[in-house]
Amino acid sequence: MDRQSSDDIMKFLDGMASSDDVLFGFLDEGNHSPEDYNFAAGDESEADNDTTDCNSEENRKFWQEHEQLLQATLYRTSSIETKIRQATKEALKVVRSKGLVCVCRRPVTDGCRSCLRGEVSRLLREAGYDCVIFKSKWRSSHEIPAGEHEYLEVVDKSVSKKGEIRVVIELCFRAEFEMARGSEEYKRLIGMLPEVYVGKTERLKSLIKILCTAAKKCMKDKKMHMGPWRKHKYMQAKWFGTCERKSVSPVSETEENMFPVAKQRVSMLNYGLFGAGIGHQTVVAVV
Repeated sequence: MDRQSSDDIMKFLDGMASSDDVLFGFLDEGNHSPEDYNFAAGDESEADNDTTDCNSEENRKFWQEHEQLLQATLYRTSSIETKIRQATKEALKVVRSKGLVCVCRRPVTDGCRSCLRGEVSRLLREAGYDCVIFKSKWRSSHEIPAGEHEYLEVVDKSVSKKGEIRVVIELCFRAEFEMARGSEEYKRLIGMLPEVYVGKTERLKSLIKILCTAAKKCMKDKKMHMGPWRKHKYMQAKWFGTCERKSVSPVSETEENMFPVAKQRVSMLNYGLFGAGIGHQTVVAVV
């Protein structure tokens, strides 16, 4: 998933020329926001409750309520989220204007998603934000398969009364919930999502809950099996699993990837003529 095609990356960066409201999908703190809904603040297990088969009127009501829930959650935002969101916009604009150079061991023309995360993280750190790349991992269970996922996170400690605030940045947020065979109602709901998510972890949990409930309803109405990778627990694990902080030293990583250290190769005919120092292993090639 990280080795996203260069065409997709270029389409994403070209989207920066479009409206920021479409790309980021959030309103600033100064706007009046709808009241919170009990569903968004309820127990997480609600997302896995069965949705009762219903007639067309109840079906319409279900999707209308979920659109309102989603919109209400996207409306609510704080000043720190707005600041980081704006900084992320600027970082993506810089990447678009300069172009993205892929520094992976197997470079992709116009860059890959992993390199895009690294560049945005570097630019945000230069702007003064404590931005790091996190990789979440989770083990398989009887409900979901094992997996891993990378995303950006900014930790803000400037508000002493509330302690540190963690803001997640997911550069391809909408794509995480898209379904090729989703119903029109589900596709319309997903269309309301920002392409780039920048928000607190609490807000992200509410969004995941709303979207996973909608996905389950969609699959049930279409009489289709819901894949375990679309379940609430799996989607939660993507951003709230066991995380490890990745190295954030772009210069050294770039140099290492651009100039990999060649391993010494010998044949079976001259094996033993080359000394192997302490801690060094020689790669043997049969010729």
